[in-house]
Amino acid sequence: MSKAFSSEVDAGSREENASRQKSEYDVAVVGGGLLGSAIAWGLGRLGKSVAVLDEGDITKRASRANFALVWVQSKGLGMPAYTVWTVRASEAWGRLASELKQQTGLDVSLQQNGGFHLTLGDDEFGQRTELVKRMHNQTGAADYKMEMLSASEVKKALPLIGPEVSGGSYCPLDGHVNSLRTFRAFHTGFRAFGIDYFPERPVSAISKSGGEFRLTTPRGELRAAKIVLAAGNANQTLAPMVGLHAPMGPTRGQIVVTERTMPFLPHPLTTIRQTDEGTVMIGDSKEDELDDRALKHSVSAVMADRAQRMFPHLSRLNVVRSWAGIRVMPQDGFPIYDQSETHPGAFVACCHSGVTLASNHAFEIARMVAAGALEPELVGAFSASRFGAAGAANNSGY
Repeated sequence: MSKAFSSEVDAGSREENASRQKSEYDVAVVGGGLLGSAIAWGLGRLGKSVAVLDEGDITKRASRANFALVWVQSKGLGMPAYTVWTVRASEAWGRLASELKQQTGLDVSLQQNGGFHLTLGDDEFGQRTELVKRMHNQTGAADYKMEMLSASEVKKALPLIGPEVSGGSYCPLDGHVNSLRTFRAFHTGFRAFGIDYFPERPVSAISKSGGEFRLTTPRGELRAAKIVLAAGNANQTLAPMVGLHAPMGPTRGQIVVTERTMPFLPHPLTTIRQTDEGTVMIGDSKEDELDDRALKHSVSAVMADRAQRMFPHLSRLNVVRSWAGIRVMPQDGFPIYDQSETHPGAFVACCHSGVTLASNHAFEIARMVAAGALEPELVGAFSASRFGAAGAANNSGY
């Protein structure tokens, strides 16, 4: 079967794509964001014929609200298995960055020399210390060496911190990447693997007959032996079509970006990071509303105020852009990975941390989908069955 990558549809390619939609694929991945792209790339890497069905650039991607962190510390309180899964992803990120660069020539600018969560005042330091203790005391959790540091210890690594910084936590496994370049690298890699990317193909219906899945899109039907639902918050609607459950609880987040400045932040923070291009990203909001067309300037003001209290020199920088985005968020904050019993060959993947977990999705989830089954340990930890029939859990796990 002839393969070609095309994200721009002209008159000739429309006819070609229409004929391809009648072809069979080993796997159809629904969702072309960072989550779906990582899984599709991983499947292509294993020699599978893959189609990616995506809404295209018109969609409001969760990637608009991501902070590009490869982040381990404080993740998994209440679910020890998530600490293990996150550490596994962190440790595999160097391999992913290397393979993407070798294949595509794109450097995703992975910097993984540890990250900080800074505290302001004694109360915040005490609260963070208690959280670190609770994380370490979880039975079955991974030891990712998160530790509390005093202000003087933090200052050795971050000399420009302000006098209000009381200390913070540090984890050597933390880091960050250029997430937009990572997204581009996955899609560039599609070409080398012969993966078909179909933009403007939102899936409205899924059925299974004759041992294959049939996916209905505005531009026709596509058939595949297996499917992976990686469509973010839309999984909540798609999953029941194949006997799966994906209870989601999306939130809104805001991000502020400053002008370029001198290198001053060699380690990313939970709420502040300096990009490889020299700009400073500030983001720490979690809002219940789901309208991303307008900003709440009161929220941005709080984020900016905390940032300049941590690093006073930031007050001299101009803000060049800010925006809001809707985050993908399972209802309890932890990932959902499941396979259908009623529709064998159908899988669902939902998570908030699409950047951090990209290496696991590319190497581990793709391998399991290709083999036809998720590993029992993964399903045991991350199945949506944990929500029960109502799916009413509502904790914070990200």
